[in-house]
Amino acid sequence: MSGLHIGMIGTRFAGLDGVTLESLKVADVLRSLGYRVSWFGGRIGPGFEPAFEDPEAYFDTPENHELNAQVFQTSTCPDAVLEELERRAGALQTLIANWVEEERVDVLMPQNASAIPVQLPLGLAIARHAAAARTATLAHHHDLAWERDRFWPNAVGGVLDEAFPPKGASVGHLAINTLAAAELRKRKGIAALVLPNIMDFANPPDPGDGTAFRHVAGLSETDVVLLQPTRMIPRKGIEDTVRLAQRLGDPAIKVVVTHPEPDEGAGYVEQLIRFAESLSVDFRIVPANAATAVGLADAYAAADLVTYPSRIEGFGNALVETFYFRRPVLINRFPVYRADIGPRGVQAIEMEDELTDEVVASAARWLADADLWADAVAANYEVGRRFFSYEAASAVLAEALDRLAS
Repeated sequence: MSGLHIGMIGTRFAGLDGVTLESLKVADVLRSLGYRVSWFGGRIGPGFEPAFEDPEAYFDTPENHELNAQVFQTSTCPDAVLEELERRAGALQTLIANWVEEERVDVLMPQNASAIPVQLPLGLAIARHAAAARTATLAHHHDLAWERDRFWPNAVGGVLDEAFPPKGASVGHLAINTLAAAELRKRKGIAALVLPNIMDFANPPDPGDGTAFRHVAGLSETDVVLLQPTRMIPRKGIEDTVRLAQRLGDPAIKVVVTHPEPDEGAGYVEQLIRFAESLSVDFRIVPANAATAVGLADAYAAADLVTYPSRIEGFGNALVETFYFRRPVLINRFPVYRADIGPRGVQAIEMEDELTDEVVASAARWLADADLWADAVAANYEVGRRFFSYEAASAVLAEALDRLAS
């Protein structure tokens, strides 16, 4: 199927969220296999060309939040709400059909838009287009509806059954971990190949400028940086990074978060800031983006220890990044880590949902002596090269697309 045109479709391709970052990498791999790639989304940032953007497909709008508020965390909703959902889905279906025809898209590749129901009209439009037009569709699922409590109960069970994710002869599926693949088979009778988060381990990164990052962050070279390179949402466990800083008891220690997107409410960000203040912990938000003129490579270069205390992850994009940039890491053993990542031979400071005295002591030792983690970061890079690389992804994508063609 090489030489065909892949149409990436999602609610957002912008910023530093995992879906956006992984979509860029998947597109790179597809191009290396000889495919062309275009983009359709509700919000599209630089680096995603050629693209068609329509705000009706975006999740973070007042209208979409209002719709979600009326159908989730409740078992009933007014008929008018469902009628509005159908109207929006129909309009998006028409846009998708026109885009597919005008751009001569051969294969649609929804990026989480057919998995997590944050944008119901878009997911429904994708499912109905695939069924009506029989456009080959390879849905890449990063987070599934049943993995998030906030979607249950709901008044749109029929919509979730139809579209999140959709089934059909023209639809193939990629899950980002083995647990999700097993649940897809159990709950929906869907067979999915596993495409984990990836980095280009065959090409080591250019050295980042840690000094530049520290300058932007207002930090000195003697400050000790606990870097949490994640979005600021509750499941990321940022509170544990703050608690770790407090328990280490060194005023030189600063907590830095690089992804300010408050996808689940700006109130949580304020709560985090107040929590850090209550523990007398220096807490800084330093976006790694064009606005600050520093990137993720610079942030990792500045890190004395990367912290990843997430409770739930679809896979763990920032964790694979940490392996790639060869930084020491503290990890909470979230379910996917236990199933798909840790057993590959990862070497890290590990916690089990709790900052024990042993975990804190291990962090203190690694911060005091870089020689203690030098072998660990080399081993983790090799794990990434073997299991989470572009080459590993190429084999999965080629198989998935060949299955669609057969």
